[in-house]
Amino acid sequence: MPQTAPPLSADERRRGRRLAIASHPAGMTHRMVVTDHLPTLALLALGASEGVVGLQRMFTYVGVLLQLPALRRVGRTRKRSILVAGQIVAILGTLPLVFFPGLQELGGSLAVGIALSSFAVAAAGFSIGEAVWFPLLHGYQEDARIGRFFAILRTGWHFTLIVYFFAAQRWLAASPGAFGTLFAVAFALGCLRVVMIARLPERSERTGQTIHVREAVRVLAGPRIRLYLAGITIAGSARVVVTTFALVMMRKVIGFSDASTLYAPVAFYAGGLSTLWLWGRVVDATGPEPVFRWTAIGLALVFLGFMGVRADDPSNLALAGLLFFALQALSAGFDVADTHVLFELAPGDAPARTLVVARVIDSLVRGLAPLLVGIALELLLAQGWEALPLYRGLYVASAVAILVAIVPLRAFRRAA
Repeated sequence: MPQTAPPLSADERRRGRRLAIASHPAGMTHRMVVTDHLPTLALLALGASEGVVGLQRMFTYVGVLLQLPALRRVGRTRKRSILVAGQIVAILGTLPLVFFPGLQELGGSLAVGIALSSFAVAAAGFSIGEAVWFPLLHGYQEDARIGRFFAILRTGWHFTLIVYFFAAQRWLAASPGAFGTLFAVAFALGCLRVVMIARLPERSERTGQTIHVREAVRVLAGPRIRLYLAGITIAGSARVVVTTFALVMMRKVIGFSDASTLYAPVAFYAGGLSTLWLWGRVVDATGPEPVFRWTAIGLALVFLGFMGVRADDPSNLALAGLLFFALQALSAGFDVADTHVLFELAPGDAPARTLVVARVIDSLVRGLAPLLVGIALELLLAQGWEALPLYRGLYVASAVAILVAIVPLRAFRRAA
């Protein structure tokens, strides 16, 4: 059997944590700008339907299939090289979006198709890099501080995204529809990340042999990882559906402007920023199960709260902002608990197999959810159903789903 590499030294782990924390705000801002909230508004500005919006949100999640061929390379290629290559692909995918005014002039299905292609290429690049990002981070960890490390890591990019989206809101208020400049900033941040991640240390998993996917999939034989995947896929699907279509409802059904709708992501990331440090300490102290349980219950109530957003006025905009704040404040805790469990389940000498296979399955399920919901909404609206009752039914179904997710996650009453 190939000999595994020794753990990184304390100095290397410390340097890895510092570089990861320093580079992550640029990388995650680039990623979120071209995969999450802004593409929804940009596509609606080009005249896209609910089905198209759902398709775009699917790219980020279904693109994780590319992590399987990337995983095969881990046995022969530096993880850092794979990460840099994925980031460069994402940058290339972002480049056409810098010229968004040209797409607006072009209009029609061709413009929507070009934008979708750009979002797809960018999502593919991020997925390739994601295959090795967690395995790299795994090598930097101190077992008793996993929750706190990820709280710090995520706090940085939440703060950066609040600044970005607040500035974007002001920009769109002054220049309606001017998405090109916003994508240009993301492009520049993506280039900056390449420079920073090129220096990351790594605990090598190179054995000179290709990692076979069927070998990696054997990690699913364990009952605990199957329970973990059942819970997080159900909860994650409910969250991504509500986050996506609450924005669509605000912009397309209720009639908020692009600028007003961008208050939602500002509130969203403010919710994460305000709670991440606390969640990191809570998860390390209590274990993940209590955090899974109480955040899921809270999220179910938040989903139901979106039923109260019904008009284009300041009070409803404030309610939507409060709900997005609470949604991410609770999701931040759920995600820290999620990562804590996954890192405990992954073996220290060769974590990539467990981390990649788990993330691929999770993302595939999450990716199908907004696509199927978007298609269903489009079909029902075409048959004459009223939009607001449809969206309210969606929030009820999502609340039920995330409560169901608590059941398999009860297996993690203590640290895994």
